[in-house]
Amino acid sequence: MLAQKIFKRPTAIRKIERRFTSASLVPNALVNDSIQFAPQPGLSEVCTAEAINGAATTTAETISHHAGTQAPHILLYSHDAYGLGNIRRTLLLAQTLRNQYPLASILLITGSPVIHAFQLPERVDYIKLPCVDRVAADSYEPLFLSDHSAEIKPMRQDLIKRSIIGFKPDLMIVDKKPGGIDNELVHSLEALVHQPQRPRLVLGVRDILDEPERTRHSLRQSDAFGLIERYYDEVWVYGAKEVFDHLRAYDYPANIAAKTHYCGYLRRPVAMPAKANRTPRVLVTTGGGADGYAVVAAYLAGLMQLPRSVEVRTKVIFGPNMPVEQRDALLAQYGHIADVKFRNFKPDLTKEYAKADVVVSMAGYNTVCELLSSGKRAVLVPREWPVQEQLIRARRMAEMGLFDLVEQSQLTPDHLMNTVMCALRKTAAAQLPVDLDGLPHILQRLDALLQGSV
Repeated sequence: MLAQKIFKRPTAIRKIERRFTSASLVPNALVNDSIQFAPQPGLSEVCTAEAINGAATTTAETISHHAGTQAPHILLYSHDAYGLGNIRRTLLLAQTLRNQYPLASILLITGSPVIHAFQLPERVDYIKLPCVDRVAADSYEPLFLSDHSAEIKPMRQDLIKRSIIGFKPDLMIVDKKPGGIDNELVHSLEALVHQPQRPRLVLGVRDILDEPERTRHSLRQSDAFGLIERYYDEVWVYGAKEVFDHLRAYDYPANIAAKTHYCGYLRRPVAMPAKANRTPRVLVTTGGGADGYAVVAAYLAGLMQLPRSVEVRTKVIFGPNMPVEQRDALLAQYGHIADVKFRNFKPDLTKEYAKADVVVSMAGYNTVCELLSSGKRAVLVPREWPVQEQLIRARRMAEMGLFDLVEQSQLTPDHLMNTVMCALRKTAAAQLPVDLDGLPHILQRLDALLQGSV
């Protein structure tokens, strides 16, 4: 019932009506199984979508009619269930695509509860799904609408399908899981391949998903490789084989490995470094912050134990998902410390990295990409539950001599602060042995796909 009510006047439609004043699409109407988009006068070619009504089956080689033009329709599906990593990576891709294709129509589908806190690239719009939370490795529950847990999945499925079919993408990039969260994309993927002109479909995955044995089991349970074989043209790994052999670790079948490409890590913008010969500065950030309390508390407790002769300036960024009671407790206990500044959230940390001499952080994909790009010394305290992705990444980075590592079992104020002090005495590496050209490589793959040469 709830899934039916939302389509009387979807929030997504109202959001698009407000934001598409400068974009190449404005929503026209909700028709049958699609959101219909109408051309906006004076702008580049856009689609006028028709509802699906039993379209004939087509071959995989038939691609959408905008492919190969300078104004493709690109849709990005962001897998948002925990933290900020997926939506931040998706927004980076959106900005890169906007720079490459100024006339493109780009639409995001996201369930991120903090999408409104980020600055979207120019002329990029989004459709907001009801939020879900990852409660286990492959288990999800509504984040806010807990009284409607049975309705959330069909509601999200319907909104996704109507949006995709109405938008008529030339290219669709799906984040992390080929079937989406809880396989909510499967109905939409099946509808797309039965369109007269199907889009190119790409699955983008980060370097490390989880511990290999558990990941292989999850991939089998979700029929991930079957979905990739049926629906996807390519798989992009946002990492480097030299750092982590994704295909081997997760036992990719030969037919899937043949369509998979290592793109490299995604380089981030950097700001001018701070002046030398000043009081050392440490940045403490735990991403979204939902499970960052222990890291921040250990650092601040260690800071309190330093001799008065040791000068260190610190900025702590809690993260938007840190529980209010935990944030308040930290401020009550440590808010008086001299030379420590606190911020709840900052969507762009580029300038903060530039000011810092050492960064204390977790080991999420985006954070590590930012640290590699900035060339900063860092102490990584990785998350170890519900998946071991960060732990594996942090251990590998430590093995390569890129960053220092403090595991959760070692997380005490003394040990963390000693590690930070040692990092402050080190010299940052002049050149890192890691491929950071993921974005240029992605654009090369994208051009080939849209031109129909692969």
